[in-house]
Amino acid sequence: MATARGPAPTRWNLLRTTRRLGRVRKGAELLSRKRSALVTELFGLARPALEDRTRLARRAATAYPALLRALSARGGADARALGWPSRDPEIEIELHETWGVRVAEILGAPGIRRTPFERGVAPACTGPSVAEAADEFEDFVALLLEAASRETQIRRLARALARTSRQVNTLEQRVGPDLARQAAEIRRTLEEREREDHLRLRRLGGKRRGPAPSLEEAGGVSPWGSPRTR
Repeated sequence: MATARGPAPTRWNLLRTTRRLGRVRKGAELLSRKRSALVTELFGLARPALEDRTRLARRAATAYPALLRALSARGGADARALGWPSRDPEIEIELHETWGVRVAEILGAPGIRRTPFERGVAPACTGPSVAEAADEFEDFVALLLEAASRETQIRRLARALARTSRQVNTLEQRVGPDLARQAAEIRRTLEEREREDHLRLRRLGGKRRGPAPSLEEAGGVSPWGSPRTR
């Protein structure tokens, strides 16, 4: 029967609690190793991701002004003409796992940058400013595809790291100490019961033997060392 503070103090419950404590400690150790591996992966992706963001910021700093120049010089109709027809490029993606976390990595993508012939519009019809804006934004999209893979990996790994850290903290700071305290209480209660049972058995053994016989009853000799006379 379980008590208000934990399971009943029996040897079976002590064995169960000890086994659970061992599994919890082993699980916490494995999760700690997973957390360390995730941190290593994140550090490995941090610098390339920072470089990607720097390149994107530089490309955006040139692409958007080029678009504004094209709109002011030729209007929105010519700019939209280079964006037609829309494309649906095929991207090769490989899925792999890092300690159970599935992440996608872009292995290859078709060329985003197009030639004037591929765009289907003569440069003379749109003007150099519109062609420049198209070139800038196609390069910008290519960089976005390259950076998207790392950004996705970082976000997935960061969420997994936060979840793993919470699990480790729960096992190490709450579940493990609770089980250790329960095992210690059960062990202490069993030891007290064992001592009480030992003392009780000693008292019962003394009562069964009875009082020690007197010298006269044991040997029939008088206290003065001579046999009794009638």
